[in-house]
Amino acid sequence: QVQLVESGGGSVQAGGSLRLSCTASRLTQNYSSYCMGWFRQAPGKEREEVAVVNNVGIIAYGDYVKGRFSIFRDNAKATVNLEMNNLKPDDTAMYYCAAAPPPGRCRFINEFNYWGRGTQVTVSS
Repeated sequence: QVQLVESGGGSVQAGGSLRLSCTASRLTQNYSSYCMGWFRQAPGKEREEVAVVNNVGIIAYGDYVKGRFSIFRDNAKATVNLEMNNLKPDDTAMYYCAAAPPPGRCRFINEFNYWGRGTQVTVSS
C-alpha cells in the first residue's frame, strides 16, 4: 500500500508562512509517474483542491490560493512540498497530500487513490 506522510503543519499568524512536506513510500511505480496534490478541508466545508502537479510538471492551483502558494516536487526524494505565503485565517484547515497513479491525468479528485492522514494548519488573525 502506498503511504503518504505529511509534515510541517502548525499555527501561524495571518500574513505568515508555512511549508508543508509530503513523503511517499511503498511505491509500486516510479514516483515521477504519479500526479501529486495538496487538498484541504475545513470544518463544515467540502474538501477542495489546493495545488496539483502532474507527472510532467504541469501545475494547477485552486482559485483562493493562486499567487500565494507554490507546489514543488522532488522526484529524487519522492517528496512534494507546498509553500504557503501570506496566510489568511480562511486557510485554516486540515491539509492532505494525495497521489494519483498512472494512467490517470489527475483532472478529477477521484483519480487520487492514495491519501495521507493530514496535517493541521491554523492561521490566527
